[in-house]
Amino acid sequence: MDVVEVLPHLHMFRFPIGQAYLWRDGEDLTLVDAGDVHAADVIEGGVRLLGLDPDRIRRIVLTHGHRDHYGAAQELSDRHGAEILAHRLDAPVVRGEERSPDPVLHDWERPLYAHALTVPEAPPTRVDRELEDGDGIPFGGGARVVHSPGHTPGSIGLHLPVHGVLFTGDSVAGVGRVMLGVFNTDHARARASFRRLAALAPAVACFGHGDPLTVDTAAVLRAAAH
Repeated sequence: MDVVEVLPHLHMFRFPIGQAYLWRDGEDLTLVDAGDVHAADVIEGGVRLLGLDPDRIRRIVLTHGHRDHYGAAQELSDRHGAEILAHRLDAPVVRGEERSPDPVLHDWERPLYAHALTVPEAPPTRVDRELEDGDGIPFGGGARVVHSPGHTPGSIGLHLPVHGVLFTGDSVAGVGRVMLGVFNTDHARARASFRRLAALAPAVACFGHGDPLTVDTAAVLRAAAH
């Protein structure tokens, strides 16, 4: 795993597939996504590498219900007492009560999707708080939930307006270039969600896959969304 500083109080943990983000408010920590089922130890190691205490992880916010994003959430929560949050529409998938909807794949996505399926299955995971569009979460000066359906029905972005930071989950990708995320269940809704996220005009965008965008971010997102 690579630990990448995005801002002095924001770091990215990059895994072989996907990534998670750690936000720091003083000693209190918020994890945005949690990697796959094997990621708990490496996330703890990354937190300690930064000189921080994993027991200060107050919450784990899941951007959507895919195995490479919530796989280690339950284990980390059990170890450190963190609250687990997910959108109401993806919470049944995270809890193992429903199956994740199949994506509608373009032909060029099929080899990528076959590779993504090598990520191990995630265990049923508790959701302590079900989120809705516009909900506030107490980190980063007041994070706001932006419901961003299309990748999955309950995909969300997280907007930190005080800091100009936007976590897009897999609704937007930054692998090579900024683009609509792949493996969407509803392409029209996914494109509309991309436009909604881009309209927030953040200074920093953190994607579920690919390097964060920190230069000309608002303009790049706006151009890619249209």
